[in-house]
Amino acid sequence: MKNLKATLGIAGAALMGAGAAQAADDVTLQLKWVTQAQFAGYYVAQDQGFYDEEDLNVTIKPGGPDIAPAQVIAGGGADVVVDWMPSAMASREKGLDLVNIAQPFKSSGMMLTCRKDSGVESPEDFPGKTLGVWFSGNEYPFLSWMSKLGIPTDGSEGGVTVLKQGFNVDPLLQGQAACISTMTYNEYGQVLDAGLTPEELVVFKYEDQGVSTLEDGLYVLGENLEDPAFVDKMARFVRASMKGWKWAEENPEEAAMIVLDNDASGAQTEEHQIRMMQEIAKLTAGSNGALDPADFQRTIDSLLSGGSDPVITADPGEAAWTHEVTDKALN
Repeated sequence: MKNLKATLGIAGAALMGAGAAQAADDVTLQLKWVTQAQFAGYYVAQDQGFYDEEDLNVTIKPGGPDIAPAQVIAGGGADVVVDWMPSAMASREKGLDLVNIAQPFKSSGMMLTCRKDSGVESPEDFPGKTLGVWFSGNEYPFLSWMSKLGIPTDGSEGGVTVLKQGFNVDPLLQGQAACISTMTYNEYGQVLDAGLTPEELVVFKYEDQGVSTLEDGLYVLGENLEDPAFVDKMARFVRASMKGWKWAEENPEEAAMIVLDNDASGAQTEEHQIRMMQEIAKLTAGSNGALDPADFQRTIDSLLSGGSDPVITADPGEAAWTHEVTDKALN
């Protein structure tokens, strides 16, 4: 009988171990872009075991030019996505119930970078110039800014000519545009690497111009928030992810190395990723993960005022975001 009990005890322990191994909840995260320090917090959380501590098995899917996070989550390919609020709200107005559950990025990294030798020193010098602008939802802060300045964007007299810019800095280097769209953590560094100096440039940060929109928020489908188990899983995911972000802020070089370890493409370099992480840390600083309603409203107001073709036609209101997940994660 003693041997039987011992055998049963061993078997029970084995079953419990197997149950524990299966206890981790699966989460699939779709990134907005390729593997780089822009997403360091998630890779750090995975590398440092923060997801494991929350009983989560997280799969991080890199993005790219042909990958739209909204389409991925709509098709069931992800539980949660990283997206900029303009594109998320555009998808929402088209019928996809995307809801912001957390906002790791507090500030915007978008800028307009101009060559001084093009004659641009201030926004008053924009009329008559060609300006490079990213589209696919990224043009709306620019259009809102031009609308605020009263500058037409149709190339007419007294207005600017808009060049549909690819995700590179060639138009500035080749003299095709006086100014181009850049991110503080990416393309601006590429301009410097190409040989131009900060003294030869003038930059206009959207944040400083009062037309910045929220970037790199976490979005889920609204219907899933009706499931308490899903909310609990997302709360654990956000808690671990924010732990990863704060670790990355404090250890930028180590975080950059973790990103490089996860770059299957081999396209990223150590110098570039360290510089990117140092700049990204400035954008996540001050955020505990919870969306600031004032930042949300500022973004929505900017999207609604984007010239003759605004990204959204109506304020989505509080249905487009929730504190339920971050309240559970932070308390």
